[in-house]
Amino acid sequence: MKRAKFGIAVMAGAMLAMVQPVSAHHSFAMFNQASTVEFKGATVVQFQWSNPHVYVVIKNGNTNYTLECSSPSGMRETGWKFDTLKAGDKIDVAFFPMRDGRPGGALKTATLPGGKVLKAW
Repeated sequence: MKRAKFGIAVMAGAMLAMVQPVSAHHSFAMFNQASTVEFKGATVVQFQWSNPHVYVVIKNGNTNYTLECSSPSGMRETGWKFDTLKAGDKIDVAFFPMRDGRPGGALKTATLPGGKVLKAW
C-alpha cells in the first residue's frame, strides 16, 4: 500500500513539474474590434516600452488617447524598437476604440513620419 501511495505521489509531482506557469492576461473585449478609428498627424505624447504591453499616448485635437500595443517582444518582431517614437513626433494611427467611449484603444498600425507603417499586434 505504501508503494502505491509513493508511486502516486511521484507521478503527481512529475505532472506538476511539467506544467508551465500561466500568466494572467486581460480580455480584449474592452476594445471594439468591429470598428477602426484613424487619426492623421496625431502628436506622440508618450511612448512607454514596458511589459506586459507597450503603450503609445497620442494627442489628437485637445484629447489624449492611450493606445495599448503588443508586448515588447511582439513589437520587435514587427520592426518596433524602444526608441521608435519620441514625444512630439507626428504619426498617423489606426486603432480599435474602447467600447465604453473613453479616449483610447488597441493600436492597430502606426505610420511614422518617413511613411513606414508598423503593426502593433
